[in-house]
Amino acid sequence: MVDLAAGEEIPVEILSALADENITKWAFNSNFERVCLSEWLRRNYPEYFDSYSVDGDTVGNYLNPRGWKCSMIWSAFMGLRLSLAGVGAVLGLEEQKLKEGKDLIRCFCVPCKATKSNGGRTRNLPEHDEDKWKLFKFYNQRDVEVEQSIQKKLVKYPVPDFVWEEFWLDQEINDRGIQLDLTMVENAISLDEVSKEKLGAAMRKITDLDNPNSVAQMKVWISDQGIEVESLGKKDVAKLMDVVDGDVKDALQLRQQLAKSSVKKYQAMQNAVCADGSARGTFQFYGAGRYGRWAGRIIQLQNLPQNHMGDLEQARGLVRNGDYEALSMLYDSVANVLSELIRTAFVAREGNKLAVADFSAIEARVLSWLVGETWRTQVFVNNGDIYYASASAMFDVPVEKYGQNAHLRQKGKIAELALGYGGSVGALKSMGAIELGLAEEELQPLVDSWRAANPNIVKFWWDVIYTTSFWKKACLCETENGIKQI
Repeated sequence: MVDLAAGEEIPVEILSALADENITKWAFNSNFERVCLSEWLRRNYPEYFDSYSVDGDTVGNYLNPRGWKCSMIWSAFMGLRLSLAGVGAVLGLEEQKLKEGKDLIRCFCVPCKATKSNGGRTRNLPEHDEDKWKLFKFYNQRDVEVEQSIQKKLVKYPVPDFVWEEFWLDQEINDRGIQLDLTMVENAISLDEVSKEKLGAAMRKITDLDNPNSVAQMKVWISDQGIEVESLGKKDVAKLMDVVDGDVKDALQLRQQLAKSSVKKYQAMQNAVCADGSARGTFQFYGAGRYGRWAGRIIQLQNLPQNHMGDLEQARGLVRNGDYEALSMLYDSVANVLSELIRTAFVAREGNKLAVADFSAIEARVLSWLVGETWRTQVFVNNGDIYYASASAMFDVPVEKYGQNAHLRQKGKIAELALGYGGSVGALKSMGAIELGLAEEELQPLVDSWRAANPNIVKFWWDVIYTTSFWKKACLCETENGIKQI
């Protein structure tokens, strides 16, 4: 423990080690330590700071992630939680993270409100509460002890080298960030405020309600028009609009536009942007612990609305210029335009281009290869359409593009998307089967047909369930014998 606030100094060998990628530094959520120490080292000991950037890159402010490993990633790899307290609790460690930590951080690491009783200060320093400061230092040490205990527990289950390579790549991606067009972002937020004000005024004129955004008030108003509704959720409103007209339909259309939350993405961009115009920290490595996929953070780049506008450049130009009048004249809904333009707020840095790529039917390809469903792999070998092929196998008839039974492709598609990993009728509904025109009574036969056409995949599910059950029992036996295993 080095107490810098008390005048202590960090030993030279520690300062040297921070930038030495050959010396591994461990932390729980090491990204936090690495980024904070990067800034601290550059400010106070620039002679010890060393980055991993090249000319024209944007990671020059950060220490090389290859010198770091993360016990949070190790925990996630083992299917544990992404919080230090959560992992400690699950593993039953003797040392546990102190619950007082949040209050101590708030006390010493966050500006405080100036009052007469505290002498008008805006920061709490160690001398203002020596007992709390002592506890704060102990809290810091305890965190390290918990992290060390986690590593001791997991030592028999090391993270493979290729996962650490992926982690370091993730850190580089987050360090580099993604450039934002701030002019467009700020004008989109301003346009949304104008749009919401006008939509709200139009709704108040129709409904004569004080707050037409209120679900309770809207339900009463709709009831007064002779229509009873249980919910005003997005799907329920869409169904209701098919059977109403007049003021009710107009009010519901306005409500749908008001309910669009797309502007929150622009606000997240504005909140997250760094001094160089880039947003960072938008991906969480191993955020989805059961299967190791990245999770989106802050702006949620993995869930952006699609755009289908033919005049994308024109619409973008109007938004970037903040031209509400032209937008409202040319488009039915300013809110919809703003939603479809979210992707265009991300731009390439000067002298570069953005390349957009996606894996084609990646889930179906991997699953088919993994289980040896040869008729499916042959479809991919021949560069065929799995949706047509699946429909043909399910219904035992030719299904051809623009030809025989082409209408069955939609059923093949939704079956492929919903059923490959054990889904059934509920999965079909979640994927929008009913909205796409399938009848309730068609769903179970669709499930049965797809499973009959893919026997190796169905067998694979049961093999996985059996194997998982076996290992759970094995681990339980070890625990009963007094061997503490995960």
